[in-house]
Amino acid sequence: MRAPSSPRPGPDRPRRGSQPILAALLTLLLVGGVWAQEIVDQFAFGGALDQYGIVPRDPGSLSHVLTAPFLHGGFGHLLANTVPLAVLAFMSALRSAWRFLVATLVIVVVGGGLVWLLGRGGSLHLGASELVFGYLAYLIGVGWWERTPGAVVVALVAVFLYGGAIWGVLPSNPLISWEAHLFGFVAGLLAAALLHRKRPARIARVNPYSSRSRW
Repeated sequence: MRAPSSPRPGPDRPRRGSQPILAALLTLLLVGGVWAQEIVDQFAFGGALDQYGIVPRDPGSLSHVLTAPFLHGGFGHLLANTVPLAVLAFMSALRSAWRFLVATLVIVVVGGGLVWLLGRGGSLHLGASELVFGYLAYLIGVGWWERTPGAVVVALVAVFLYGGAIWGVLPSNPLISWEAHLFGFVAGLLAAALLHRKRPARIARVNPYSSRSRW
């Protein structure tokens, strides 16, 4: 008798032990890329790349939705975002790399789009805090939608580590883009709902004249 074969790894079933490595690699690429960009910006362009941040309702700035989360107004700004970005990105990528990439795209496009549409006029918005708040909301949303022990524990850990930052979605310091915080958070919740919300199972239609029918 032939033994049943084990299920092949899929998008949500990676090879055992490979997912933490992949999550770490994705996190390293994200954080390393942001640092590389800022080093080039500061030493080669004198900070001129900051012009690719989001200026709300400026038509020429709409495409900057895709660049703003990866730009920073100096190394101090970048340092403040580095650790939470690395921790929350790793936690978000730990189970599924493709869902992490899709969630990142949703946070960047939806969060940045809302900043462009609803942010303060005449202001410049940039920085990875949009991603930080997006990943935090994504982890909370996954715990809410899935309600599995693992997802809930990860959500609680994220809240324990960075839950206090949620107050950053409220207007405070005019030099801080609370809009990016707020809309990044909203986009993270949306990504969790799109990727992890359980769909109702379809009820199979049974032919009453089929031999498999039971009365």
